Amino acid sequence: MKTVLMVAEKPSLAQSIARILSRGSMSSRKGLNGTCSVHEYSGAFEGQPARFKMTSVCGHVMTLDFLGKYNKWDKVDPAELFSQAPTEKKEANPKLNMVKFLQVEGRGCDCIVLWLDCDKEGENICFEVLDAVLPVMNQARSGKQTVFRARFSSITDTDICAAMARLGEPDHNEALSVDARQELDLRIGCAFTRFQTKYFQGKYGNLDSSLISFGPCQTPTLGFCVERHDKIQSFKPETYWVLQAKVDVDKDRSLLLDWDRVRVFDREIAQMFLNMTKLEKEAQVEATSRKEKAKQRPLALNTVEMLRVASSALGMGPQHAMQTAERLYTQGYISYPRTETTHYPESFDLKGPLRQQANHPYWADTVKRLLAEGINRPRKGHDAGDHPPITPMKSATEAELGGEAWRLYEYITRHFIATVSHDCRYLQSSVSFRIGPERFTCTGKAVISPGFTEIMPWQSVPLEESLPTCQKGDTLAVAEVKLLEKQTSPPDYLTEAELITLMEKHGIGTDASIPVHINNICQRNYVIVESGRRLKPTNLGIVLVHGYYKIDAELVLPTIRSAVEKQLNLIAQGRADFRQVLGHTLDVFKRKFHYFVDSIAGMDELMEVSFSPLAATGKPLSRCGKCHRFMKYIQAKPSRLHCSHCDETYTLPQNGTIKLYKELRCPLDDFELVLWSSGSRGKSYPLCPYCSNHPPFRDMKKGTGCNECTHPSCQHSLSMLGIGQCVECESGVLVLDPTSGPKWRVACNRCNVVARCFENAHRVRVSAETCAACEAALLDVDFNKAKSPLPGDGTQHTGCVFCDPVFQELVELKHAASCHPMHRGPGRRQGRGRGRGRRPAGKPGPRRPKDKMSALAAYFV
Repeated sequence: MKTVLMVAEKPSLAQSIARILSRGSMSSRKGLNGTCSVHEYSGAFEGQPARFKMTSVCGHVMTLDFLGKYNKWDKVDPAELFSQAPTEKKEANPKLNMVKFLQVEGRGCDCIVLWLDCDKEGENICFEVLDAVLPVMNQARSGKQTVFRARFSSITDTDICAAMARLGEPDHNEALSVDARQELDLRIGCAFTRFQTKYFQGKYGNLDSSLISFGPCQTPTLGFCVERHDKIQSFKPETYWVLQAKVDVDKDRSLLLDWDRVRVFDREIAQMFLNMTKLEKEAQVEATSRKEKAKQRPLALNTVEMLRVASSALGMGPQHAMQTAERLYTQGYISYPRTETTHYPESFDLKGPLRQQANHPYWADTVKRLLAEGINRPRKGHDAGDHPPITPMKSATEAELGGEAWRLYEYITRHFIATVSHDCRYLQSSVSFRIGPERFTCTGKAVISPGFTEIMPWQSVPLEESLPTCQKGDTLAVAEVKLLEKQTSPPDYLTEAELITLMEKHGIGTDASIPVHINNICQRNYVIVESGRRLKPTNLGIVLVHGYYKIDAELVLPTIRSAVEKQLNLIAQGRADFRQVLGHTLDVFKRKFHYFVDSIAGMDELMEVSFSPLAATGKPLSRCGKCHRFMKYIQAKPSRLHCSHCDETYTLPQNGTIKLYKELRCPLDDFELVLWSSGSRGKSYPLCPYCSNHPPFRDMKKGTGCNECTHPSCQHSLSMLGIGQCVECESGVLVLDPTSGPKWRVACNRCNVVARCFENAHRVRVSAETCAACEAALLDVDFNKAKSPLPGDGTQHTGCVFCDPVFQELVELKHAASCHPMHRGPGRRQGRGRGRGRRPAGKPGPRRPKDKMSALAAYFV
């Protein structure tokens, strides 16, 4: 019997597909990584009995990164990243152990069926899965196909079973185009980002952005926003005049007429026209027309249009809308949401999805009437050759989906029903009048048949007052003619919907990546989202774009990236060589980078006008160990300390608060220590600004605090305050927080585990002695006499927090939480390495206890 491994892109997809193919008769178990499940069932494959194993990945298995020293900003010239820096594929999320998991499940399998998303990224993930699985699968007989690709657009019984019946092969060219895009974005983005971040953050203190990033797609996206800002700033309003006439139809009714000249910009000429008409008593009808017109139903829905509407009408950001659509897809409510196509193929079953909506409380009547009278074929749109347009696949209610998922689903469903409805038909009437020498017009509309606007009422023809029945030569009394003075107004800031349109028009990004690029410029503090989801550039975003224009406009204009996207599409079609496209593009950007570096003074001149130098920013906080003068604490991102006398800047840990730590000094460099804290329920630790930026010991990493320093005698170091290995992560050590009393805390120096213990203790100290059972450091605890929980009114006790029965009972009684991950059963973490904290000579390194984890009350922050 063959064993067939099947891999989907997400755990929820794997479960849905397995349930459909097995018709519900499957067994499920958790994989070794604890995240992905494995669903097993028996069936037939290629006409033979087979055992199926359906599992999943969690997006990309691998990611591209630089090797070794090339990941360290201080050790490599950014120019080397274009060609000399070697890259490697490494696990995208090491904690998931995805490669090992796939190899365990793939070992001994005869065939593999890839159910990854059917787009370029999905094809790329296919080959990441194959790289992990093929070496451990059974060897195939010569010429026998063992790798299969399922292509599908929705999670329905019909689509999934059809995909299983017509399996193909993964497309290597499409996967290569993604590899090329990843490498280009990595090399180009990192080179420019590293250079300009180090250059400008080393000079200015109020940039308020932790990273001055550059991206081949991100930067042109920002350019569109700044271009609109510049138009607003340079706009000069002009005064113009409009002639407005009103005529009486009868005693109770009048009509406003529009001037055929529309407007004039000269006051004297406008006054002349007024003088020529204001004395006239009658308006003569010169012509009338009545014409039936149609408002076309919408084209079928693709990704870009969905994102536009989500932003402009539903108030959802593009990235959030995309994530919501993906959830609706994995739950089977809609078809695949990433598509450029707006045309349904002739073979597409339009009535099937429509029947699903026949009993929906909101639109059942409309759907039933369409099914009874016959649907209208959707308009012929653009066929990009990828997926069918976004279509609702099953009915859902607001109670079932809730919130924003329902609003997006409702729009997708209404849009689909509209595409198979009839056009809206209306009668447009117009009457032309002459008042003196000037001509005026009045128009009106009356709906004949609402068509698709019945299901999309916001698209309906606006109700207008019906026009009187007139014949050529008829006259109406002129009620008044007056001159209105108005001013031209500037354009508004770009909305997300308008930006998406510009990006699509100029070929910046793909339907999948457009939301990411827009989100990036928001996250980098280059633009802020204002009411109406309008994107207003910040000072930093404006200066960057103006700087690029000043040095090399092609860095910000969409032309060069659009050309690169075309080359990448040629790779996907097999019409361009991967290496040649990669080499040529990198060579172009390398030349641009060198010119940018040589001309950076041009951008710096703009920065000087908008931002303050480091020396003039921040407030004095702690003393420098070199000159013993106060360094200034710059709170704006990235937070750091700057010594203006030594002209040195020291980066601090982010996303927390910084304050002076008791005016204590580091024994190595005489810098005053500062205390970093993530909040009252989080963890805190002291750090030396100099040691954190220039680690004094080989086993210390840059950016760490005293809780990772291995100094043998410093009272703040890991050597003196370390207790034992973290109960949650492999490499962390639990360290006493000496500032946390009287609500004492022990925190891991690597992960976010914090343990509370010994509340109301007067003093807690890490002892030089270790536990005989687990070798963790003992704690000397001195309780307040009035609140001592120790038996017999005792106030002092020394013991191991893991093994000592007094501490165990005390901690479990007051803080233990059985629902916490560390209490999920014995043996969960057996076999891991021991603690790695270093202690003075004579003190064994602390290690994690194996059987008594529940003695410590831990919770995640």
